[in-house]
Amino acid sequence: MTMQDTDRALVQAATAVAKLRCRSENHTVAAAARTTDGRVFTSVNVYHFTGGPCAEVAVIGAAATQGAGELETIVAVGDRGRGVIPPCGRCRQVLLDYFPSIRVIVGPADALRVVPIVELLPETYVWADQQLDAAVPAPRAGAED
Repeated sequence: MTMQDTDRALVQAATAVAKLRCRSENHTVAAAARTTDGRVFTSVNVYHFTGGPCAEVAVIGAAATQGAGELETIVAVGDRGRGVIPPCGRCRQVLLDYFPSIRVIVGPADALRVVPIVELLPETYVWADQQLDAAVPAPRAGAED
């Protein structure tokens, strides 16, 4: 998909946060997400040797605390001028599970594009599809297979 002005503004928002807040090894990536009603939320990663949340996961929490609904588009930007960076595998899975129709901005600076999250996770595991239906009765004790 082609980049729209609102997509470019989202990249600019994440870039501004990366420049302002990513000044140590604890915060090296900023993310910006736009809701379907046009609100923009930003966040940074929280690096820790045990893992720590990526900026994309942190922005989901930041948006939720402000009562945001559905996230429509998201982008992550690295510190030190690294530009747009793609979400890691865990973030891709979280984004798909929480917002199956979210669009993600990826690509090099001169060729940024917007792609649906499903394109970043082909033949993915969909958590919701794997949940047992509560209406299915449990097997009775002593029942044979």
